[in-house]
Amino acid sequence: MKISEVGIRELKEYAREYNDDVETIKTFELILVAGKAYIKGYTGLTDEQLDTHEDLTIVLMVLSNEMYDNRVFSVESDKVNTVIKSILDMHSVNLL
Repeated sequence: MKISEVGIRELKEYAREYNDDVETIKTFELILVAGKAYIKGYTGLTDEQLDTHEDLTIVLMVLSNEMYDNRVFSVESDKVNTVIKSILDMHSVNLL
C-alpha cells in the first residue's frame, strides 16, 4: 500500500479505534497530515517519491498510532523507535 492510499479509516483500524464521532475523525485527519509532513521533512522526499517506498507506509501507521496514543505534552520516554528511525534513514535524501 502506498502512503497516498492511506486514509483516516486505515489509521483508525491500525490504532484499533472504532469510534466515528466528529472529534475522533478530526483528530485522525490532523494526525494523517502531521504524520506525512514528518516523514517528508525527515526524508526530504516529495509526495510522489514517498509512494515509491511502500515500507514508509508502516512508518506512517506507527507514527500515527503513537501520535494518537500519546496526546499529551509531556512524555515519559524520549526513546525513538529504532525500526522506524532505520526505515526513515534508509530513504533520507536530505542528510547534512
